[in-house]
Amino acid sequence: MKLLFKYLMSILIVAAIAVSLWLYYPTYQIQQMKEEAAPASAQAALSYVDYFGKLDKDTLTHLAIGDSIIAGFGSENNVSFVSYFSYLLGEQTDKTVILENKGILGINSSDLNARVQTGEFDEQIKNADLITINVGGNDILQTLDDGDYQNVVRNFQSMQATFTKNLTDISNKINTMNPDATIVFLEMYNPLKQDHELYSVADQLLPKWNVKIYEIAHQFNHAIVLETTKVINAHHLQYLSDDGVHPNALGYEALSDQMMEQLQKKPFAKSTI
Repeated sequence: MKLLFKYLMSILIVAAIAVSLWLYYPTYQIQQMKEEAAPASAQAALSYVDYFGKLDKDTLTHLAIGDSIIAGFGSENNVSFVSYFSYLLGEQTDKTVILENKGILGINSSDLNARVQTGEFDEQIKNADLITINVGGNDILQTLDDGDYQNVVRNFQSMQATFTKNLTDISNKINTMNPDATIVFLEMYNPLKQDHELYSVADQLLPKWNVKIYEIAHQFNHAIVLETTKVINAHHLQYLSDDGVHPNALGYEALSDQMMEQLQKKPFAKSTI
């Protein structure tokens, strides 16, 4: 009986460790990639904003592709965060920043990848100094079949695999066409209130989703992941629009401020996250 009890306890312990690793290891991986990306001499290094300011041109081009977050849906004044950011970048560098906002409402990663691969944005990619990409939210929403949240959980791995392939393909195409462009990816955020029945599930799955974005960014020169989750979370619900999903004008402005802060702090170096 004692041996059986020890055996059962061993199984439970191993299971608990496995679950903990499954839930929390992605968060650890993300933090490790952030730390590895910053060289020891980061404070003395040229920042991204410094780099853009020193480019021998009077005009910078900012291409933004992706979904409704890029388009600025939810903003009361119809101003997107990439618009806010482009204005800030122009002020900081004393240059004219031309924004080409190609945000498309409802687009998922497969649709965006198809548009990129067929050359829809080729000219803009070739000419861009900065390319901001946000996609993936509609991959999840379209799996949310008539409010069946369990469908998202059941299909999470296959959905994430499709998203990861699409974002990798998009990034590879951009890097091949314009290896000097800085690429900014956005984390996926959790817009739910803490008392929502699915808040904890979403909070556990999001790091598993976001770690794939960091892994993709880590493969390229001059790629950054915007820490969206620092801005929009259960403690800052004032940044959400009435639909409870998209940022409002304040939220988009806060995202642009976060993007500027990261580009001011991060050294312009290979594979900077």
